[in-house]
Amino acid sequence: MKPFDSLVAQLDDCAVMEEMAAAEEEDSPGRAAADAEFASLVEAAEKTAAALRMQSLLNGPMDACNAFLTLHPGAGGTEACDWTDMLYRMYSRFCEKNGFTCEVMDLQPGDEAGLKSATFRVAGPYAYGKLKAERGVHRLVRISPFDANKRRHTSFAALDVVAELKDDIDVEVKDEDLRVDTYRSGGAGGQHINKTDSAVRLTHLPTGIIVACQSERSQHQNRARAMAMLKAKLYEREQDMKRKSLERFYGPKGDIAWGSQIRSYVLQPYTMAKDLRTGEQTSNVAAVLDGALTPFIDAYLQAAAKGTLKRGAAAEEEDE
Repeated sequence: MKPFDSLVAQLDDCAVMEEMAAAEEEDSPGRAAADAEFASLVEAAEKTAAALRMQSLLNGPMDACNAFLTLHPGAGGTEACDWTDMLYRMYSRFCEKNGFTCEVMDLQPGDEAGLKSATFRVAGPYAYGKLKAERGVHRLVRISPFDANKRRHTSFAALDVVAELKDDIDVEVKDEDLRVDTYRSGGAGGQHINKTDSAVRLTHLPTGIIVACQSERSQHQNRARAMAMLKAKLYEREQDMKRKSLERFYGPKGDIAWGSQIRSYVLQPYTMAKDLRTGEQTSNVAAVLDGALTPFIDAYLQAAAKGTLKRGAAAEEEDE
């Protein structure tokens, strides 16, 4: 059954149940049961309609692909590294709740706490189409747990999202353009992974793009996975350059570059998570940090389809 046909069938069931409820006595047990079943059917139909609406917006050429995500802290030392770790947990929880597989490729712990960087692969239907909405800089405002004077701090961390390339897309990487470094994998993983130089770091010299992988026991496997991620980043870079070229002729279409602030998460003196591109916001920041990102992603996709996305800086000025 096609998705739209499924929704039509659900709506038909709702209509039948509504008629059955109307045929029952006003205060009878049968009427109460029919009303409850009707409400349940309506809720299920609404979820199906929301899913169809979301899928209709995921029509980009790479939207159905898996995704590589990379988190980096901004300035701020330990505070920024801790914020990066919080974001890593947020996206891990989002993956769990949405049936995506989240596979760590490289984690670099901070000197005192948190993470200096995190790279992970998210696999599942339309992983890239949904998570591309999260690409950019995320700002946290809170009372720092690392400040003995309990002052309020602002921290930044950046997320890069690229699509895992399809088999029919080939990106050439010349050997002379590549520097390969090997090192010992960090963290848990057994004697082999900790005592051999199995981790691989690739540097693309012309662009300065660096990728690393330490998730596999074999250096050969880590290199292959790092190469797949490097090709994905090079492809995304080429697409970004094309989009920027179009903007010079047709005007700004929204920020597509790394380094723009897209969302603020305020924990003190009030609680608010607000997307600066769409205006979508909620006071339940705890739920957002636990992976409740669907309303933000949905709002982004709808605004992108309508061409109403705001640039981060301009949106922030309006907010202030």
